[in-house]
Amino acid sequence: MGFFVRLTDAIADRQSLLVTGLDPNPEMLQSWVSRRGMAGRSFLSQARHWIKAVIEATAPHVCAYKPSLGFYQALGPVGLELLLEVRDLVPPDLPLIIDSKHGDLNSSSALAQYVFRELAADAVTLSPLAGQDIAAPFLLYPDKAVVITCHSSNEAARLIQHFPSEEEPLYLRIVQECLLWATPEQLLLEVGTSEPDILARVRREAPERFLILRSLWGVEEKLEAMLQAGLSSAGDGLLLPLPQNLLVEDDIAQRAEALKLQINATRAEWLDQRGAGVAERCDLWLPAPPPRPVLDRGPAGQPQLTPEVTASLNAMATATVPPPAPAAVALQESLLPTADALESLIVDLFDIGCLLFGDYVQASGAVFNYYIDLRQIISDPNLFHRVLHAYAGRMEELVFDRIAGIPYGSLPTATGLSLLLHKPLIYPRKEVKAHGARRLIEGDFEEGDLVVVVDDILITGGSVLEGIGKLESSGLQVQDVVVFLDHGGDHDRRAKERLAAAGYRCQAVLGIDAITRVLHGAGRLSDGQAALLLP
Repeated sequence: MGFFVRLTDAIADRQSLLVTGLDPNPEMLQSWVSRRGMAGRSFLSQARHWIKAVIEATAPHVCAYKPSLGFYQALGPVGLELLLEVRDLVPPDLPLIIDSKHGDLNSSSALAQYVFRELAADAVTLSPLAGQDIAAPFLLYPDKAVVITCHSSNEAARLIQHFPSEEEPLYLRIVQECLLWATPEQLLLEVGTSEPDILARVRREAPERFLILRSLWGVEEKLEAMLQAGLSSAGDGLLLPLPQNLLVEDDIAQRAEALKLQINATRAEWLDQRGAGVAERCDLWLPAPPPRPVLDRGPAGQPQLTPEVTASLNAMATATVPPPAPAAVALQESLLPTADALESLIVDLFDIGCLLFGDYVQASGAVFNYYIDLRQIISDPNLFHRVLHAYAGRMEELVFDRIAGIPYGSLPTATGLSLLLHKPLIYPRKEVKAHGARRLIEGDFEEGDLVVVVDDILITGGSVLEGIGKLESSGLQVQDVVVFLDHGGDHDRRAKERLAAAGYRCQAVLGIDAITRVLHGAGRLSDGQAALLLP
């Protein structure tokens, strides 16, 4: 079970967004140990008793625990042994987040091994200033997560974090960059602040990420304001720490429960005001738009994209399909990717070898001066997620009960879309085996189900029509075909006409003209190469 599932299950089971810190601060513990007659014991003994008491009192009322590694390291080898005891004491169904603020590239792999394997922690906090490389060794553990610190509540850090201006502060630039490093299931953001405005700005930049508050609120009255600023559209997505002073009181359990109920009451009121409860929504976890123009990633000194290119991408990003019947599933509004998101996606696909230019013989026998190979994306989870997002935008207004991929190239994409959109997957076999169940269609379905067909590229339409024929011969219905690339020109026109004549609509995520203009503007294609591709 991955971190994200463990966390959301814990939130649902405990009905709580609270997180407990487990930081044995000697100054903080003085009053607690004195009231229990333990002042004469060693600090290690005091810390052990306090940790056990806090976990037992708060376990029914929190969704995760978050010990700071530094406190345990300061105790030496016995402190690290104490951290292992923490892992044993924390209930197995509650995630353990190690707060380390790690930022050293040289020791990242070793720390990832220690935190995720030896400590069996579920997530770790990292400092973002070393760039994506700091997260990479930790993201190799697919069932774990990283928490990137994007803002500190330390007043002295304001000069750095809010540079160069309040309109475009560094901390928001960090948020924008970190969203490209991993999917929402593997990357969360930590926000140290008691200012609702700062939290609200981070939430706007990262609408679908889980945010963890480093410090709660300066005064009790700020709780509602912080919730209003930080909750996601589903009424969750924000983890709040139990105040440290609460953890040394005699009635920890009662205070934790009271705070949990107060937060839940505010969440319920907040959702009611928006007219949409959590149970009425089916939100998609999608990456935020990339934070910078694609030319920032190209060679230095390249010109900005022309208005023609921007207009072309905007037109493709906002184009709508013919009005369908009422949707069978409630999808989040505005799934269509922005022009900036498509620009960045095009360049990244080119850079990993998904968009190739030269003379290539297609499966149909036609020779094109480019080749699309989306199979590369399955080894790049973040890029794969963005491709799925682009497909989902084209499918937003379509009506369908099931998703069908055309073997074999589009099966990974169809599988990803099935998981993303919560729609069952089926696929027509390329050949029917003479043994086993000898099925023509793999997957569960009922006669009359409406199927959307997904493929990566449309050249003649032959393979798509062959697959549709198998689906329909099994009693399924098909209205729409969604492909990644619109070739343009005579080949694509004839293929679309062929599909239309058979009664099917074809939607495309991108066109070769827009791809060419973006890559030319980004310095990836020369003038001569672009001229060969553009009409």
